[in-house]
Amino acid sequence: MLPCVYRLQPVLALLSFTLLTQGENCPATCLCPDPHTVDCSGRGLTRLPDEIPLDVRRLLLADNWIPRIPSDFLVLYSDLVYLDLRNNSLSHIEPGTLSTSSRLVFLDLACNNLTEIPKGTFGESRSLIKLRLSNNPYLSMVNEDAFTGLTSLRELELERNALSGLQVSALSQLPSLRVVRLEGNPWVCNCNFANLFTWLVENSHKLPNVNGLNGVRDGDDARLQYQADVGQVNQSLARECVTPEHSFLLPDANFECNPSSADNNLAGRSLDDT
Repeated sequence: MLPCVYRLQPVLALLSFTLLTQGENCPATCLCPDPHTVDCSGRGLTRLPDEIPLDVRRLLLADNWIPRIPSDFLVLYSDLVYLDLRNNSLSHIEPGTLSTSSRLVFLDLACNNLTEIPKGTFGESRSLIKLRLSNNPYLSMVNEDAFTGLTSLRELELERNALSGLQVSALSQLPSLRVVRLEGNPWVCNCNFANLFTWLVENSHKLPNVNGLNGVRDGDDARLQYQADVGQVNQSLARECVTPEHSFLLPDANFECNPSSADNNLAGRSLDDT
């Protein structure tokens, strides 16, 4: 019987570890209001906490000072569906970091220090429904293949970043997209922006709060007025590929379009001249 005991020791040790880390342990600086939620928000953390239960489903890490996520962090957390990393110090996300979390539905990376969203960042997370990337003041580049494979994504927030341009293909490859927010970026209105603007006109139903646009009438009249206004701007851009020298509105906020230095040298006309 003794040899059998020796053979069982590794198995018993692994079983004990699994039981301890599935819902039983809670990181010392965090709260666990239920067996599948770990709340470490506002704890002054400078790195990810230790001893997170393996079966965690909601991981709340907002309002800390976390600078990075190890690329293998999510390997063990296959049940994770909700990850909140809002208001930390993240400057980049390593490609493939999120690809192992196949059940992730909600991801909040707003209010960080991200500078770009490269290809493969989200690793074809096909279950992801809502992605928040807003309020990253240094986020100036989104690769046209950054969202490849996010076939379930319905809501994408890119407002109040430092984007001066965005490839239409980054948005058009999202078949389930219902809401996109882009306001509050320093867009440079050139030929590339004209393509984006055309897409926005054609997909104006995906822009939030259209009924609240600039105090115009509610309902269908507001939508028609909005489409007429942006259509006029779009015609000017498409005709001469120059910037109208004024700001125009997208729903919910001023959507400002700033002339590039090269465009300033062109003999273009503003909408006021048409």
